Amino acid sequence: MSEPVAETPDPIRDAILAGHTSLGIELGSTRIKACLVGEDPSIVLAVGSHDWENRFVDRRWTYSLDDVWTGVQSAYADLVADVEKRYGVRPESFGAIGVSAMMHGYLAFDAAGDLLVPFRTWRNTTTGPAAAELSELFGVNIPLRWSIAHLHQAVIDHEPHVPEIRHITTLAGYVHWRLTGRSVLGVGDASGMFPIDAATHDYDAELVARYDGLVAATAPGLNLADLLPDVLVAGQPAGELTAEGAALLDPSGALRPGVVLCPPEGDAGTGMVATGAVAPRTGNVSAGTSIFAMVVLERPLDEVHRELDLVTTPAGDPVAMVHCNNGASELAAWAGLFGRFSAAAGVATGSSASADSDAVFDVLFREALDGDPDAGGLLAYNHLAGEPIAGLTEGRPLVVRAPDSRFTLANFMRAQLYGVFGTLALGMRVLADEGVALDRMFAHGGLFRTAGVAQRFLAGALAAPVAVAETASEGGAWGIAVLASYVTYVSEATGDADEPDTSANAAGRVVAASGLDAYLRDRVFAGAPIQTADPDPADVAGFAAYLDRYRAGLAVERAAVDALPLKGTTA
Repeated sequence: MSEPVAETPDPIRDAILAGHTSLGIELGSTRIKACLVGEDPSIVLAVGSHDWENRFVDRRWTYSLDDVWTGVQSAYADLVADVEKRYGVRPESFGAIGVSAMMHGYLAFDAAGDLLVPFRTWRNTTTGPAAAELSELFGVNIPLRWSIAHLHQAVIDHEPHVPEIRHITTLAGYVHWRLTGRSVLGVGDASGMFPIDAATHDYDAELVARYDGLVAATAPGLNLADLLPDVLVAGQPAGELTAEGAALLDPSGALRPGVVLCPPEGDAGTGMVATGAVAPRTGNVSAGTSIFAMVVLERPLDEVHRELDLVTTPAGDPVAMVHCNNGASELAAWAGLFGRFSAAAGVATGSSASADSDAVFDVLFREALDGDPDAGGLLAYNHLAGEPIAGLTEGRPLVVRAPDSRFTLANFMRAQLYGVFGTLALGMRVLADEGVALDRMFAHGGLFRTAGVAQRFLAGALAAPVAVAETASEGGAWGIAVLASYVTYVSEATGDADEPDTSANAAGRVVAASGLDAYLRDRVFAGAPIQTADPDPADVAGFAAYLDRYRAGLAVERAAVDALPLKGTTA
């Protein structure tokens, strides 16, 4: 009888079976993605995804918590299936797990852990009075979407659930809490709930005290420090996957508990990690349903600006954030319309007669390259929701042109792409006026899958070089997987500890806070293929002309909001 033939060693398969991998899960605005990396976090081993959408219910943007778990489980199952297809095995454990999600918003729970009101997302703009009062009280800009603005608006409005609140968090914090039993947040995500003290990397204690004093009479017993999640920096362990959490993530029962989790982070922080932009004079732009820029600061800003948030990197370093509620959704709607026309006309844009989405985007984006530098006098407003930077409480998507505008498909598409960057550019002009310098901006998100188009126009809009890495389309799911792997790295360097009062954990906090940039440079992005687009002078001048018209045309947008009220509540 012949001896059995030994299988050829497969390092990736062996690493998966041994749990030497890191899993990242990010809940974006239209897609929940899962991403698996190996011992080399720069290499993506497998991915999974699940599409979902927010709902507009009772004039508020929301997601149901049932949809959260249906989507997380679906994305995880899709990733497991991808692992099995590629490597012939199914993972039962991981070296570390990370959860990321859309920042800000309002999830309030009672003492039993029950949700008190439907999740209020970052997209809601109903917190104007609260944000204005808090900005004056704190001396820093508090945007409408911040969690503290949502909480204080509920206090101002005397909402009946306020006395029952025992815990508030973000979407990432909620998912992490259910998986581990720990109410914690990464400092980047926490900085979108409440201002952070740059020295302590924790909530600003003086401002917490000011808030408690403000609401002492109207909401007695509402002690803010008791309601907010604990704050951790990147690299610190943030709990372990419980048996209940494992069953919630993987109802099949194959996933074993005990996996360490990194601090849950917001999509802004994972975008910074996914682009390696966590050092001063660097920044990144993340484009999806929303679009925002993160610029790491060398020094404090001279003034308070309503267009800018002051948040942090996942390591706690100060960042100026330009956040716009409206990103690429309107552009995607137009691409869908053109794709449907192509299919109805029987014109193949991809491998079949039906229009493939990526192929439609590719055709339309490349057509935009032939447009005039100023988009021929056309304007496109992408405002589906309110846009605080533009002074809009609600959105009305518009295309505007004069009779003498050069109305071509190329100009139309260039105007749509410029429109994605329009409000962002308004905020970035404020940073430029503050003297903030940039060596390079990194970009990520599906908008940049068509090489060289959106990247080129963004470089023109910002008048700065824009870099895109091969991992750009993986975005935050890969970024949080990298942050999960960073926990393993820090634990190996300092000893494994999960209690905040141990000397090993104190050392880990120091290493974690100071070493993230070096980790990304040396272990993640060293040698990574990066394409950089320098600003074309014609694009810079053309976009500047577009932005002047865009700013003037906002009066048309405001008039449209007043003249065209929404028909009513939709779901």
